[in-house]
Amino acid sequence: MGKNARSTANGQQSTSRLATIDYRLAALTFILGGLLSSCASYYQTNYEFNRAFESGQIEPALQTLRGNARQANGRDRFLYFVNKGLVLSMLGKYEESNDFFEKAYLFWEDFKIDYFSEGASYLLNPTITVYRGEDHEHLMLLYYKALNFLKMRKIDDALVECRRLNIRLQQLSDRYRSNNNYKHDAFINNLMGIIYDADKDYNNAFIAYRNSLDSYKNEYEQMFQLRAPQQLKKDLLRTAWLSGLTQEFEQYKAEFMMEDYQFKKNDGAELIFFWHNGLAPFKAEWSVNFSIDHNAGNLLIFSNQQLGLSFSFPKSNYSQDQLQGLARMKFFRVAFPRYIERPTFYDKAEIEVEGVKYGLELAENINKIAFKVLEERMAFEFGKALARVAIKKASEYALRKEDKNMGALLGIFNMLSEKADTRNWQTLPHSIYYARVPLPVGETTIRLNLESKSSQPRDQSFSYRVTDGQVLYHTFTSLEFAYPNYQH
Repeated sequence: MGKNARSTANGQQSTSRLATIDYRLAALTFILGGLLSSCASYYQTNYEFNRAFESGQIEPALQTLRGNARQANGRDRFLYFVNKGLVLSMLGKYEESNDFFEKAYLFWEDFKIDYFSEGASYLLNPTITVYRGEDHEHLMLLYYKALNFLKMRKIDDALVECRRLNIRLQQLSDRYRSNNNYKHDAFINNLMGIIYDADKDYNNAFIAYRNSLDSYKNEYEQMFQLRAPQQLKKDLLRTAWLSGLTQEFEQYKAEFMMEDYQFKKNDGAELIFFWHNGLAPFKAEWSVNFSIDHNAGNLLIFSNQQLGLSFSFPKSNYSQDQLQGLARMKFFRVAFPRYIERPTFYDKAEIEVEGVKYGLELAENINKIAFKVLEERMAFEFGKALARVAIKKASEYALRKEDKNMGALLGIFNMLSEKADTRNWQTLPHSIYYARVPLPVGETTIRLNLESKSSQPRDQSFSYRVTDGQVLYHTFTSLEFAYPNYQH
């Protein structure tokens, strides 16, 4: 069972000696830096926070973040902001939560590349750069922010986040041309529909629900084996009817094989219940050994036959020093990031209201999206890492010509400093389920039943006092996960 919440002539002799000194200073600096730096993954460097969070101790997890406030100005500040925003949201501190989600949003909006750090990453490793966040992480922070506003009944503020989400989705779509890329998010479009629905803007809600349906059909089914939830289809039909879109209403009834569907105004109130199940994958380091083929004409070919990996780079991409540094190498190791899934502990859930049961439907699989996003840029990650190793070997070759011992030391440091970037938003849920449930007016209690193949069902009750026509929004987070066969 898993844990809970969890880069000659005499007149030249002095220049040569100065260069030798510079190389020695550089090597000593590198080595000293190597001794001071840790080989730990991002998960391990934040172990105290992760341990508290995964075990469901959310308040102590928050206190750990507050004790690490210096991270708010560090290379990992995006992750600091979103982790704090998520934890505060779980504690019901929605205003404070949104303050930190807004900082994360503005960080991305105002982000400017630090070219010094980017260049230095080719001499050391990518962990010295500022973490910008993955595409899906930027969408999820706005999801949490919008949901916080809905819970506070601040519909106008939620609409602002809805427009921001629309811009983010357009940016994502414009960035990728291939239909096999994660370039649309069906769940986020569904959320936008829910927000417009809350504002009684049924026409825009219909458009958002339709975009969501299209994304499920055209992308999610193939990439993530995830079909459109039945509730989405019902919401699409309802908003088509309320928008007076008779032709679309009849068209989708036939497509969904729901010919008997008729719009009926709900008596009482409604609850939109979101279940955040488990925890998203975390990044770990993956070391790959490559062989170099120097005899391929104008190309250098880096390959790993066991994994079926092969990358070709024109020799014109490398300086003479880099080529000489690589000339004697036949094999070398490169570090890359990879995701480790934390399988969910619970398999399904349902809500019972006055004896009627409503199944919670899977709407977003963040785990699969994370793997897909990293897979899409893997060629770039490999290319960057291979270029980094080439530069390291070039510096080692140049230093060896001046001082063999110092060159050897630099070689050792280069090997030890080879490190993958293992940062990601690790407190996101593995998956998101939801249901739209009718509630009677007044005080009512619902029962949430969680089912696991390896344990007895778990029941949780929630009580609400609602008025006629009211829509409530509730999130429940189950942090249990099955241990992956991997040590953090």
